[in-house]
Amino acid sequence: MNKHRKAWGAGLAAAMTVTGAVVLPAAYAEPAEATAPAARQDFNGDGYEDLAVSASLGTVNGKTRAGYVAVLYGSATGLKTSTRQVFTQNSAGIPGSAETGDQFGSALTTADLDKDGFADLIVGVGGEDTADGGTNSGLVEVIWGSAKGLSGGASIGPGGEGDQLGAQGHLAVADVDGDGATDVLTVENQHDLAVTRGPFARDGSVFNQGQVVVDKYDSRVLDLAVGDLNGDGITDVAATENDGDEFDSRRVVYWYGTSQGLTPYTLVYDVDGAGLQGGESLDIGDVNKDGYDDIVVGRAVDGYDSDLDTYLAKGGRIAWIPGTKDGPDGVAATFFNQDREGVPGTAEKWDGFGTDVQVADVDGDGYEDVVTGVPGEDLGSRADAGAIVTLRGTAKGLSGTGSRTVTQNSAEVPGTAEKGDTFGRALHLGDTNGDGLADLAVGSPGENAGAGLVTFFLSGVSGVNTPGKAVAVGNSLLGTVATGARLGSGFAR
Repeated sequence: MNKHRKAWGAGLAAAMTVTGAVVLPAAYAEPAEATAPAARQDFNGDGYEDLAVSASLGTVNGKTRAGYVAVLYGSATGLKTSTRQVFTQNSAGIPGSAETGDQFGSALTTADLDKDGFADLIVGVGGEDTADGGTNSGLVEVIWGSAKGLSGGASIGPGGEGDQLGAQGHLAVADVDGDGATDVLTVENQHDLAVTRGPFARDGSVFNQGQVVVDKYDSRVLDLAVGDLNGDGITDVAATENDGDEFDSRRVVYWYGTSQGLTPYTLVYDVDGAGLQGGESLDIGDVNKDGYDDIVVGRAVDGYDSDLDTYLAKGGRIAWIPGTKDGPDGVAATFFNQDREGVPGTAEKWDGFGTDVQVADVDGDGYEDVVTGVPGEDLGSRADAGAIVTLRGTAKGLSGTGSRTVTQNSAEVPGTAEKGDTFGRALHLGDTNGDGLADLAVGSPGENAGAGLVTFFLSGVSGVNTPGKAVAVGNSLLGTVATGARLGSGFAR
């Protein structure tokens, strides 16, 4: 084990590049060894996954766009609204203070960083100005899990000038070197992948020197996801990117995890030998249950020149890229939009099909399914009311057969589909009642003129459209400022 230990007070970039012996911070304490692995999103260790949702544009104590994060805890009957918590940078034990434009909750993820058996909540503060990093350097913080839930926190580290560390799509967790400790993944300079190696002490300091994988091109990371892409037992990382300011040129890249850390990235190629046209969101999971994780990419934004050369681009599309022992196979990729057989709806410009794709088994058949938002879907005269669509995983890969859709007009779903609700703008899948099926949370940040709403569905053998079990959570229940909050803009990944 590398015995270097480094506090984050000097900033993220410094900690990534310093070598040799360093002085231990006075507050340093070695992390506890867990007696059992923590569930990925179980903050209180009761065996049920919990839900963290952000309103990074929410107003806190009069500070607009300061941001907040709401947490609901799982139980045998699903999420419990009675045990909700709301965190801001004004909450006890959370570093910093709520300031205009901080965007606390710009990205969220979860992991047991201190190895105490409880999942912790990692929060991006993409608009934070810091003394070390300067304007919009951004910040990543952790709120610690315990038997009583989340409380207290620490700063993991600030970015550099303009990094917007912890911005949307720029935060993930994985053990990328196979040492048994969870590492935190962020993005520097909009394109360089930075690894903060765990385990973490309760003051946010770490044992090991980190890693920065420099991208030699002027790329922009749009989203990150993690999984084992080649079946070697070490977690890999994938991203969607675009070329600098050319948003139209989107691609899919991945970095292999090894005992020495991440390799330089590899581009996913298509059948023509060019880089496969990527998108804005992605997730990773084993859709065909062959033992290799697959990449699922959502290309929700259409209307660009590249649509002419992109199969099924109209209205947004999903690409399923199968995993193999040699990694992702872009040549064998399969594509879907709302004009594919079995997929509900009709492909129309700017529907946003492929928004915030999520992968998990929602019907209990052993194959991981794909749920996508369609926030630009028009329902009658109600423009951008929104919808979600589930595509089924099978032994042959992702399939349109048996796909199902849910909107706020579906029977017994709370609320009513209205213009601009953007139901499906953000999604989350997690087993909140312990039945082995992934349940669905749907964000509608446009609800009630931008106040936002979260709708939660328990899954069954027919999938996520069991509307009689749906509940809705808004700012009134949380006791937060509704105006412009856009609750449901993002969930912990």
